[in-house]
Amino acid sequence: MSDAATPRLSLPYVAAGQAQKHVTVNEGLARLDGLVQPCVISRTIAIQPANPADGALWIRPAAATGGDWASAPAQRLMRFEAGAWESIAPAAGFTAWIVDEGQMAVFTGSAWVALSSTFTSLTAARSPFGANVRIEIVEVEASLTGASVVTAAVIPARAIVLGVSTRTSAAVTGAISYSCGVAGETGKFGSSLGVALNASNIGVVGPTAYYADTPVVLTAAGGSFVSGKVRVAIQLLRFEAPAAV
Repeated sequence: MSDAATPRLSLPYVAAGQAQKHVTVNEGLARLDGLVQPCVISRTIAIQPANPADGALWIRPAAATGGDWASAPAQRLMRFEAGAWESIAPAAGFTAWIVDEGQMAVFTGSAWVALSSTFTSLTAARSPFGANVRIEIVEVEASLTGASVVTAAVIPARAIVLGVSTRTSAAVTGAISYSCGVAGETGKFGSSLGVALNASNIGVVGPTAYYADTPVVLTAAGGSFVSGKVRVAIQLLRFEAPAAV
């Protein structure tokens, strides 16, 4: 980070004796416009929007394509204004309203997760030095389009998954069924799942450890998704090391 910017939000400082100070001030105001009470259109759209409105904001998912999105790091806030995109790096603890999900999300430092899921946790055991085991649920609602959807339900690194459950919250069209899994194992948590409203599945698996943040993927069968929504809940165990000395 440059010494000529603020340490948390990277707002540019005006240098002593600087000419055209308005350029620097306006750059800082534009960044604040994106970071203060951010309202994100989506965190699952993976193709750079063609005709965004000024001030529009997205979260760039993994493997995004098109223009400036292709080269920007995953999980960045992508803001459009005056014909140009700005990639803004969030800090751990940033929150944003996700319009197409109707919920708040928080940035953990590596992924955006539903804010409600950060409270869906129970400490099962804690040691005198602060190590603990937590039972957690990560839950999101995914809108379905295309052949598959990389959901915002992310299995955290170094977690043990006990199961992933799903419920169709808006009837799915275009596909006759779908699978729930992860990249490379599309049916790990269930296949031939129902597309009718309120169809559900509890995808229990043998306890499985994940060593990197891993999104849950929904894959269409018998055609591509046209519309529909599915609620995804990851049931898992999380661990904390003893506290620092």
